[in-house]
Amino acid sequence: MNAMAPDFTDADVEALTDTVRRFASEQVRPHVDAWDTACEFPRALYRQAAELGLLGLGYPEHLGGTPAPWRARNALSQTLARHGGSGGVMASLFSHNIGLPPVLTHGSPELQAEVIPPVLRGEQIAALAITEPGGGSDVASLRCTARLDGSDYVIDGEKVFITSGMRADWITLAVRTGNEPPHFAAARVVAPQGGSATLGRPGGDRSASQGASGISMIVVPGDAAGLSRSPLQKMGWHCSDTAQLRFEGVRVPARYLLGEEGAGFRIIMGNFNGERLAMSAMALGFAQACFDEALDWARQRQTFGAPLIERQVIRHKLMDMQMRIGSTQAWVDALTARVDEGDLSPDWVANVCLLKNHSTQTMQFCADAAVQILGGMGYMRGTVSERIYREVKVMMIGGGAEEIMKELAARQLNL
Repeated sequence: MNAMAPDFTDADVEALTDTVRRFASEQVRPHVDAWDTACEFPRALYRQAAELGLLGLGYPEHLGGTPAPWRARNALSQTLARHGGSGGVMASLFSHNIGLPPVLTHGSPELQAEVIPPVLRGEQIAALAITEPGGGSDVASLRCTARLDGSDYVIDGEKVFITSGMRADWITLAVRTGNEPPHFAAARVVAPQGGSATLGRPGGDRSASQGASGISMIVVPGDAAGLSRSPLQKMGWHCSDTAQLRFEGVRVPARYLLGEEGAGFRIIMGNFNGERLAMSAMALGFAQACFDEALDWARQRQTFGAPLIERQVIRHKLMDMQMRIGSTQAWVDALTARVDEGDLSPDWVANVCLLKNHSTQTMQFCADAAVQILGGMGYMRGTVSERIYREVKVMMIGGGAEEIMKELAARQLNL
């Protein structure tokens, strides 16, 4: 997870939060509706975020980043979600935070120097490509292949639902370099997390374990010959480009392999932990954005000669929202403190899975309650709550669906 936790004072985090709040309020929030209509946001936004040090937070200095604990990184995510109000912007603007960690952890120094600095400067875009048309959470059954031919890997296959897939300059790709995926048994097995040897313990599925052992990770340049991309239309995240990728005889130098052949499954699983913690902080920020808008509306909206806020039923809805926000905040803070102390235990991983469910359910509850409080206006495009209402489902599915999260948590706790 690239946990780097130098001395970051409360004042440092507060200063970062203020910077992000200004960036969100001035550079994001006023333009989101237009960007949603255009189905993209300007690439210049990457450079603007990079100049403020936002893209490089959590990366080493020699690659152009700023080492930072998860406490700071989650503060960034939560604040930008709350004051920017757009999951689409965040998904694409920070897609490098799921695309680059495998490169940072498992890439050669030369590959790191080639890929990471231009992305952190906002000059290039990085993406992660794992999901395939025939399978999502069942990572062990992926079929996109990479075979070694001389000094190159030759890649064939497809990926789908890839964030930043249309514009990515670098794609961190999951491929099969080993044995064929099992057809039926693997589909019944949920991938393990962290350092837990779930598939290796008694009762683990041998064929699924074999399928996982044949997976590798490789970096593909966005301009590689044989790579084609098709845009996908979505319920939400309209300004985030999402693509289906096709690889037809794509040749990539063997030096772009991350780690060793067959080590990809563990790389993917470790990467998911950081993604889910970040998504939890984002979901919390979006829930707060819904609360903020609902409270402001309730104070201004007059009904039957009095503001809505004076109606007990409205105040109770707001308190129900605040109750869920408070519990989510406490859980995010607790797990963030643990990972900054170096805790990557199975219990921590299990809690991150459950937090991801809890935080996105909080986001869903608050979006629904806010739309209800806004009434007809809540159904109109242009309100934050309407946008978040449409975006919540992808947060509950992406990075691991609720059902998968529960099963992973149970396995981590040996239940």
